[in-house]
Amino acid sequence: MSLTFDRERLLDETGCALLAALQENARMPFSELGRRVNLSAPAVAERLRRMEDAGIVRGYRVLLSPAALGLRLQAYIRITVRYGLYDAFATQLHDMPEVLNADRVTGEDCYVLKVAVRDVEHLERVINAINRYGEPVTSIILSSKIEDRPLLPS
Repeated sequence: MSLTFDRERLLDETGCALLAALQENARMPFSELGRRVNLSAPAVAERLRRMEDAGIVRGYRVLLSPAALGLRLQAYIRITVRYGLYDAFATQLHDMPEVLNADRVTGEDCYVLKVAVRDVEHLERVINAINRYGEPVTSIILSSKIEDRPLLPS
């Protein structure tokens, strides 16, 4: 059986309902998931194992509030990395706990980073740390209208 066929089969109506419920609450017991999608708890466990094996479900995590952890300021930083510094920049990003996301992008910029910091002074230190790799452009996030939107197969 091909991996593509298995993915399509796993993403039927029941599979999509299971994914929606899990994204609502990843700690939901298999028995409750089963009630929601009309499967037994063992069938839910088996379906989830197959979704994990197929790479559909990559993991389960806790979503934390940066503000509750003292990181009251978030920002996007766009940067065009200077030629020859790509590997060093990627290494630098991995060593910076403030970096929540680092997306390699097309267009004028090379990367778009999302960072969480305590305050403006902390943000300045983050910018200074990456400044040697290129010219960063920073936008402070005032509010988020959509966060952690659940994904569903199209």
